[in-house]
Amino acid sequence: MKKKLKLWDGIMLVMGSMIGSGIFIVSSDMMRNLGSGYWLIAVWVITGVMTVAAALSYGELSAIYPKAGGQYTYISRIFGKMPGFLYGWGLFTVIQTGTIAAVAMAFGKFTAYLVPWLNDSEPIFQNGGFKITWVQILAIIIIILLTYINTRGVKNGKLLQNVFTGSKILALLGLIIFGFLLIKDSQWTENMNFGWAAFQDLGTEVGNNLLPTGWTEIGGMALMGGIAAAMVGSVFSSVAWENVTFMSGEMENPKKNVVRSMVLGTVSVMVLYMLVNFVYLNALDRDGIAFADKNRPAVAASEVIFGNVGTVIMAVLVMISTFGCINGLVLAGARVYQTMARDGLFFKSAIENNRFDVPAKSLWMQGVWASVLALSGQYGDLLDMISFVIVLFYMITVFGVIWLRFKQPDLERPYRTWLYPVTPLVYLLIGTLFCLLLIIYKPQYTWPGFLLILIGLPVYWYINRGKKETEQLY
Repeated sequence: MKKKLKLWDGIMLVMGSMIGSGIFIVSSDMMRNLGSGYWLIAVWVITGVMTVAAALSYGELSAIYPKAGGQYTYISRIFGKMPGFLYGWGLFTVIQTGTIAAVAMAFGKFTAYLVPWLNDSEPIFQNGGFKITWVQILAIIIIILLTYINTRGVKNGKLLQNVFTGSKILALLGLIIFGFLLIKDSQWTENMNFGWAAFQDLGTEVGNNLLPTGWTEIGGMALMGGIAAAMVGSVFSSVAWENVTFMSGEMENPKKNVVRSMVLGTVSVMVLYMLVNFVYLNALDRDGIAFADKNRPAVAASEVIFGNVGTVIMAVLVMISTFGCINGLVLAGARVYQTMARDGLFFKSAIENNRFDVPAKSLWMQGVWASVLALSGQYGDLLDMISFVIVLFYMITVFGVIWLRFKQPDLERPYRTWLYPVTPLVYLLIGTLFCLLLIIYKPQYTWPGFLLILIGLPVYWYINRGKKETEQLY
């Protein structure tokens, strides 16, 4: 593959893929589960430490295996074809495509703020609980449009990524600055007065809104469950930084620039996320964050900061953010399926590049399936189910750094994980606690993801039927 991506492009891909719609939404659910400004910030700090620790650990693997495929390649080379396939299976069926669908729907829903008839018009089709709306059609149009643009060459996708990521970073910085300069009645002191006491109010649903029922102080294991539930949102808002590893084959000096992109990108995004939450705590009281209309604290805060025009400002910001995020996910994901196809684990047609030197057929397969998920309306449920699995695959990959140090100590390592073995162990410790708490307190976030991955086993065996057991990837 031609080396068309520079360090700056890699950083923009990391930041653009991470910043989607999550940061504008998830803090409401986090506050309902913990009810304290201290705990809201603490969960984001824990998530930031996890994310940067994983990026630092992945850097060592990206330097050892500077090829397209990223996380799929690392898992396959270290642990074998089957674990690698199961990761790729999850990526194609839900992780990447489901995220594309969800973020495209967020684009459509915030567009409806500016074009109300998208929400007000009758469904195009309805049969029982299943319906097709104009918002879904808009989401699919965006997926198809960005897929098409990316089939016309890396240069086009790179340009879009840089422009939209740069725009949303500037817009977020503007929101942060004005979120402190223009607020007359700060809620910061009130939100921080609770200290380390934690509370919970999951609310009651009335119509399309969630209304408060009263805060209850929690502690002990209930607090642990609240932290785990809150982290589902913060962790999912902080994934997709590894997308840059999928593009290693097209990155200049990948042995150095991939890890630099991941570390610089993740640190920058987590700082932005923290500052945005400071704005929420400054502009809104506890109930204002927890029970913001339609779980959109960013819109509520923007209205306080900018007045009635705040809704329009936030709608435009989220549209810019989600558009850039979708582009990054579309751009990177197809490279994994192409690498899997070369290994005999995906459709053979995904292997070839078109005349623009990009895997067009792989891009269209991804785009079509993401569109189906958007049309089905099941993307949200699917993403809830696989948040747990995403962290598990992160843990497997991070553990691969330690495993390789023991199995192949003399392997050339152009980059070595900073503060090894502390850095990978920190991620594995936090990740293990997070997963255990979810298994205990939020099983609905865990077992469905396991089932999804287990379905990949018979698919793997079918693909490999008749092949020799001794056949290896390398």
